[in-house]
Amino acid sequence: MIFGKKLAKQYINVAENINIAVCTKGDGPPLLLLHGYPQTGYIWHKIAPQLARDFTVIIADLRGYGDSDKPPTSADHAVYSKRAMATDMISVMAALGHQRFFVAGHDRGGRVAHRLARDSPQAVEKLAVLDIAPTTMMYDTTDMQFATSYYHWFFLIQPAPFPETLIGHDPKFFLERKMRHWGKNRDAITDDAFNEYLRCFSNPQTIHASCEDYRASASIDLVHDAADADRKLTMPLLALWGEDGMVGNKYDMLAAWRDVAENVSGFAVPGGHYLPEEAPDETYRALLDFFTA
Repeated sequence: MIFGKKLAKQYINVAENINIAVCTKGDGPPLLLLHGYPQTGYIWHKIAPQLARDFTVIIADLRGYGDSDKPPTSADHAVYSKRAMATDMISVMAALGHQRFFVAGHDRGGRVAHRLARDSPQAVEKLAVLDIAPTTMMYDTTDMQFATSYYHWFFLIQPAPFPETLIGHDPKFFLERKMRHWGKNRDAITDDAFNEYLRCFSNPQTIHASCEDYRASASIDLVHDAADADRKLTMPLLALWGEDGMVGNKYDMLAAWRDVAENVSGFAVPGGHYLPEEAPDETYRALLDFFTA
């Protein structure tokens, strides 16, 4: 129940045989919320009802995740590139009548939002990225700290079906392990939320698609990033990160985002990686203040 009650998901066709699952509620300026790995749009359930008082909130499951379709993959991983996922979101928002909107993305959703803002700057009024640094910078500065904490970046990109087979043997164990590793407050992720994530992540197609998401990040996404590396984003960008998480303790987050965007603000909020669940009040207030300023 993302908005405090059971809402039927809407399925929006964005390409041949690709439908994106969406929940919407509220009135006001459109705000697109994107989730990360290994979750679904349910991650926003603690703050979506409050945001819907001021915005038309659109929560989408990324392609390959949740209840959205999982299209067949390609050798170059382009099907799960952030460009393809961002294009999905442009189509979703257009179908709902929104040509220009706010967007906030957590984790992988932040990377999709970043690419969306690069490819379609005319559509993005403001951008918020939660607990991520730019992808290329993170790869370029890989060291023991990063590789140890974010080992899944290197595990998931191994050729199929190696990671898929290992994860598929016990998805619940893998999901519990990852969420305890990244989160600093075990009680923050409710039983209902975990069960929803497990329902979706237990699908072998989801496991494969999520691996393809990471394979794309280590290949074609880097090509796309390099092609427009000399062009900074001009819309306002808010960076939020967990004060006990890896990225905020390893990187100068404001400097990292100022390398790719001109108008950057941001700060840490309590907790680890899962900001909308570990620090819902602080995350809600930060997004509200940023998008209404």
